Amino acid sequence: MTEPDVSVQLRESGYDAPGFAATYDRHRPRLPGLLLDLLPQLAGGGRPRLVVDLGSGTGLSTRPWSAHADSVVGVEPNDAMRAYAASVSGASKVRYARGSSYDTGLAAGGADIVTCSQSLQWMEPEPTWAEVGRILRPGGVFCAYEYRSLVTGLWEPEEAFAATMHAGGRSRVARGLAPNARRFRPSAERLEASGIFARVRELDFHNVEEGDGERLVGFALALGTVRGPLDAGATEEEVGLAHLREVAARTPRGPWVFVYRAWVGLRQ
Repeated sequence: MTEPDVSVQLRESGYDAPGFAATYDRHRPRLPGLLLDLLPQLAGGGRPRLVVDLGSGTGLSTRPWSAHADSVVGVEPNDAMRAYAASVSGASKVRYARGSSYDTGLAAGGADIVTCSQSLQWMEPEPTWAEVGRILRPGGVFCAYEYRSLVTGLWEPEEAFAATMHAGGRSRVARGLAPNARRFRPSAERLEASGIFARVRELDFHNVEEGDGERLVGFALALGTVRGPLDAGATEEEVGLAHLREVAARTPRGPWVFVYRAWVGLRQ
């Protein structure tokens, strides 16, 4: 069985569905504030002239850089996500370009920082590293990061959320959808093997955000594991969303902890 094309995986995960971009932007985790201070420091200090965010989606990982850099470019191939990002930007320093990690259309050596938020998993390594190496200046920093787990401090919501993810995965298989799996798992070894970085580090950290029952359901609907089967005709009972809504109705507002892992490379 051949591996499905990335465009098929993204389409069957609901990324083009009406309203998906707004749900994604509202309920997905934010950019961890730690990185806004850490990455410029690792790139030599001072204010970055240009930050490039690859696979920028709705701009969740792009917009916050507007207060920390002279210029910010989000590169996103999906038209619906990119259009939403542009519509909510509100910052003159931020622009969004139609392109990919293989072909950004940006000038060589102009970026101080290049980021990939929850997106490196979709990118073919060899052409991506070639483009990152081309646009990132010597001494600049690349950082890919993703959330690994959600801690609400409450047993029932976390168990219901996990059950929904499992049910959604089973439903994808039953309906013949492309597996909602990471194609290219990020790792320090992959950054090292690229040959473009003088130093590589793997970091674990967390970010605290506010969450409640509405966000619990919204977060599930912003994930292809759940959204894909629903768009293909699955019922909310089939993917576990009906039970998640019941639990969400009695979930109080409070601090949520998103646990992250990041892979950082210093350009040679």
